[in-house]
Amino acid sequence: MSQFETETAVHQQEDNLWVGELHAGWRIGAVPNGGYVLAVAGRVLREALPHKDPLAVNAFYLAPTVLGPVECRVQPLREGRNTTHATVGMYQEGELKVQVTAAYTTLANLEGPSWSAVERPAYPPWDQCNPGGDSKLEFRQRIDIRLMDDTDVFKGGTPSGRGEFRGWVRHADGADPDAIALLMFADAFPPPVFNIVGLAGWVPTIELTVQVRAHPAPGPLQARLFSRHLTDGVIEEDGEYWDSAGQLVAVSRQTAKVRLPKPR
Repeated sequence: MSQFETETAVHQQEDNLWVGELHAGWRIGAVPNGGYVLAVAGRVLREALPHKDPLAVNAFYLAPTVLGPVECRVQPLREGRNTTHATVGMYQEGELKVQVTAAYTTLANLEGPSWSAVERPAYPPWDQCNPGGDSKLEFRQRIDIRLMDDTDVFKGGTPSGRGEFRGWVRHADGADPDAIALLMFADAFPPPVFNIVGLAGWVPTIELTVQVRAHPAPGPLQARLFSRHLTDGVIEEDGEYWDSAGQLVAVSRQTAKVRLPKPR
């Protein structure tokens, strides 16, 4: 098993109750990364439901999670021939921390027309892009990020104002991505607001939705994360993710708050 598989592993304790553990190595500051937490819920749903692949997964982050055991209570909603719907409540210390609603399917069985208004962008290859984000974050022990531009802001430079980061992302141990890992990778890039207001004090996630479109091919993922509207400290982050074969494998949208450091 890869490190990601090991550190998102869960086991069934009783009917509709699964238990996992949030491990060190995935935190942003003191709080486990929201995408990592969502991947644990995704693992629970894969184990609990007849359909094994995430299609659309939505999480509301009600309170910060912490390291240690997490109870995941599954409520099946509807089982169809092609899709199963369910919710997962993630509890720590007797408190509901994350509420997840999901639709699961069998990705290999999807069929129908395909269309996109956006062509896959052309990025320099992995080894020609710069290590991106804050390398001192604990999260970077697990995730390797390469950005093709806009890295000066992490070295004290002036934000570009573009509200966007582009580049590549992969597991730091070199493991290949899978459909569950896409739930985590959707929250792996630096917040685009860093390229608008500079390195904000904290950008906590309120809500995250990930749509999975296909099983990713081996190799790093090409990613684009961008924002278009910052309003009274609330911002959206839209993500597009292609695999190494050029296939669109996921899209995401996140709502976050921007908390700037208070002046002394």
